[in-house]
Amino acid sequence: MSHEKYRECIDACNRCANACDHCSTACLKEDNVAQMQNCIRLDMDCAAMCRFAAAAMARGSDFADRICQLCAEICEACAKECSQYDSQHCQACAQACSECAKACRSMAA
Repeated sequence: MSHEKYRECIDACNRCANACDHCSTACLKEDNVAQMQNCIRLDMDCAAMCRFAAAAMARGSDFADRICQLCAEICEACAKECSQYDSQHCQACAQACSECAKACRSMAA
């Protein structure tokens, strides 16, 4: 079954999506919200992409490897952006994104 074959990557994608959702919401509460716009935007893109990738793997999509390649690219961009900020939510998000990118690259290889 596809969902068992890709369990590690699916789990990484779901953890990343949750971290991105938390980060974007927390960023909206920051005093400098205007400076956090790119972070929030990338968090939203990354969460959506991770959920799409997890669903594609779960259903055994023929495009799962290519979807995961794109997911890895978006996760890496989000990790880079979030790592620039000292807040705990951004640092946790950067870590989850990096782990997801690694899992997606491994799955797609």
